[in-house]
Amino acid sequence: QVQVVESGGASVQAGGSLRLSCVVSGLTYKPNQMAWFRQVPGKGREGVAAMSMGSGNTFYVDSVKGRFTISQDNGKNTVTLQMNNLKSEDTAMYYCAAEILGGRWNIAGLYNYWGQGTQVTVNA
Repeated sequence: QVQVVESGGASVQAGGSLRLSCVVSGLTYKPNQMAWFRQVPGKGREGVAAMSMGSGNTFYVDSVKGRFTISQDNGKNTVTLQMNNLKSEDTAMYYCAAEILGGRWNIAGLYNYWGQGTQVTVNA
């Protein structure tokens, strides 16, 4: 059984930093891609960042470029999201997704496996 587990969410002041981690277990292979999405009540999931686990290519939504960095632990099905200079608009539930069927990295419906989410709250 595949499990995706996120950790690291917290409440921080604007301008602060957080580091989210995501571990995928139960897969006998490395997922082709892992991504972070976020969601606020009443809205759909927004793609924040993604990484191709083979090539190392990364993708970011414009609003986080220069502030967030996605990286992987070599040899492990783990990605982290380093979030710096956090803003109040970054407040959301953050979800990790793994194994994309194909297509654009920021389409939530294309990912096979999802975690339960970790809450990030940025206080102005």
